[in-house]
Amino acid sequence: MSFGDPNNPYGAPQAQQPGYGYPQQGQQPGYGYPQAPPVGAYGMPPAPETMPGTVSAARVMMWVIVALQVVGAGLFAFGAIGVNAAKNDNELKDDAGFQQLADYSSGLLWGLTLFAVAWAVLTIVLALKFGNGGNGVRITTLIYGIITAILGIYPFILVGLVHTVLAILIACFVGGSKGSAWFNRPRY
Repeated sequence: MSFGDPNNPYGAPQAQQPGYGYPQQGQQPGYGYPQAPPVGAYGMPPAPETMPGTVSAARVMMWVIVALQVVGAGLFAFGAIGVNAAKNDNELKDDAGFQQLADYSSGLLWGLTLFAVAWAVLTIVLALKFGNGGNGVRITTLIYGIITAILGIYPFILVGLVHTVLAILIACFVGGSKGSAWFNRPRY
C-alpha cells in the first residue's frame, strides 16, 4: 500500500490547506457572502431623496390627463351650446323627436362638462401633491387611476382609450415599490 497517492482515502493525512475547513483564530474567511450594505435608521432601507422616474412619469401623465379633460370639457360645453341653439331653431321646433333629444342632451352635456371640470381639478390637486404628499395621496391616486380607467372603458370607449391607458400606467407606477417608497419616506 502506497501513501503517495493523494486521492487514496486510506493514505496518510495531508496538511490542511489555508482557506478550507474552519477558519483559524483571528483569520477572516475568504469565502461566503459579501457584507451587506449599511441600512438606514431602524433597519429600513434609506429613503429616496429625489422622486423616482416612475413616480415622475405618473405625475406627467396626470398633467396630460388634465389637458385632455380641459379639451373634453370645452367640447362638451360647445356641444351643449350648439344643442341649445338648435333647440330654438324654427325648422326643428316641429320635430318632437329632436326636441326630446335636445332637452335630454342639453342637460346631459352640461352635466358632463361639470364632471370633466371637477375631474380635472381633482387631477391637478393630486399632481401638485406628488412632491410632498404622504401615503394618503398615493392611495387616492391609486383609486383615481382605477376609476379613470373604468370610466375610460365604459362610457367613452374610443375617446377614453388614451385616458384608460394613462390611468392604468398611473396606478401601476404609483402602486409599485418605488411609488410606495416615495410616498412613505420620512419628512424631516
